[in-house]
Amino acid sequence: MNLDSLLSVSSQQLKEWALAQDQKDRLRGFREQFYIPQQNDKSVIYLCGNSLGLQPKNARLAINKELETWQNHGVEGWFEGESPWLSYHKYCQKGLAELLGTLPEEVCPMHQLTVNLHLMLTSFYRPTSEKCKILTIAGDFPSDQYALETHVASRGYVPSEVIIEIVPPVGEWLIRTEDIVAAIKSHAHELALVCMSGLHYYTGQLFDMREIVAEAKRHGILVGFDLAHAIGNVPLQLHQWDVDFAVWCSYKYLNSGPGGVSGVFVHQKHHSDTVPRLAGWWGYEESRRFEMTKGFVPMKGAAGWQLSTPNIMALAIHRASLDIFEKAGIENLRSKSIVLTQFLELVIKRINQKIGFQKIKIITPSELSQRGSQLSLLVEEGGKELFDFLVREGIVGDWREPNCIRLTPVPLYNTFEEIWQLENVLLSKLNAI
Repeated sequence: MNLDSLLSVSSQQLKEWALAQDQKDRLRGFREQFYIPQQNDKSVIYLCGNSLGLQPKNARLAINKELETWQNHGVEGWFEGESPWLSYHKYCQKGLAELLGTLPEEVCPMHQLTVNLHLMLTSFYRPTSEKCKILTIAGDFPSDQYALETHVASRGYVPSEVIIEIVPPVGEWLIRTEDIVAAIKSHAHELALVCMSGLHYYTGQLFDMREIVAEAKRHGILVGFDLAHAIGNVPLQLHQWDVDFAVWCSYKYLNSGPGGVSGVFVHQKHHSDTVPRLAGWWGYEESRRFEMTKGFVPMKGAAGWQLSTPNIMALAIHRASLDIFEKAGIENLRSKSIVLTQFLELVIKRINQKIGFQKIKIITPSELSQRGSQLSLLVEEGGKELFDFLVREGIVGDWREPNCIRLTPVPLYNTFEEIWQLENVLLSKLNAI
């Protein structure tokens, strides 16, 4: 949708357009399925779903159901009740598969993201004397950087010698797909793995994962992605793209609670018992798990990478949130997200136009195929002051040093009217400077 015609309309006309969009929004009923934080007896404008998604109202019901199972069955809850805990991960596989474009057996909710990344590196970082390097991107989420550094060091390598980082062109923020592809080509003779985020946490850039994987596969290189900021945000097709593995967290767009359960994707072609892995009791073949015998026999599929007894309460919240996604549909969410984020972009352009200079710079790509819901805004002077003002006014975003405000209109619970309100609040501050 081209919104440029709205650049110069009055605030009232813009409000009328926003209200009309909300009125015809097929997903508008989903907002009522979430608790919206309150400030001064008013709902805040919550634009921080890329950091922590809001609480679904069905989360408390989901936990209470498992508390009742615990109360009524005790340890037998693993085998009895409406949803026996022993196979609880299976209740989430269908929903995850739809979001990720995978087979259900290729995904499993488990552990935490960085734990899962280390598990995947154990299985899929297979260095040889000729090919021992990992290609990644500079400035990726710190936890991923730390995981790569310490993992290669544990294998006896010097991180600075083994990890190749692709950087943006001088003076730019974004990393071009062609630069990643060119790096894969030039280092193909020494690369064992490509491992990077699918959507960059700071800039909001969505990478062309399909093209990156295709180039790596031409050279026989394995590929894995951190999808923390992509899952539940943009449609994915991991199986079709031939991704080898992926990890993610569930507390951002997936609304599964602070520190919520993570998950892994392992492509079907890697489900062999012979794939190297770190093992734990819960990954052992379920039908034989209680035989307590020596010699690890993994469950089929991604579930074979589980280690310890799962957190059932966390899984219950995760299952409840995934149920909302199944009802809404990721393609429907993406369609609304595109227009909602375009509207936010328009509002920022209108603000700069009204104050007469570019006070706020958007560093997230303008191309729709290269971004999700998040826009990263650079405010070179007074950025933190502006962010704090927004918080006081009931607009919750996310601050990243040294000068970046991340705002994320989430299609499940944000409205077009809220974005219109953001314009008025920002102008009230910037016109006073």
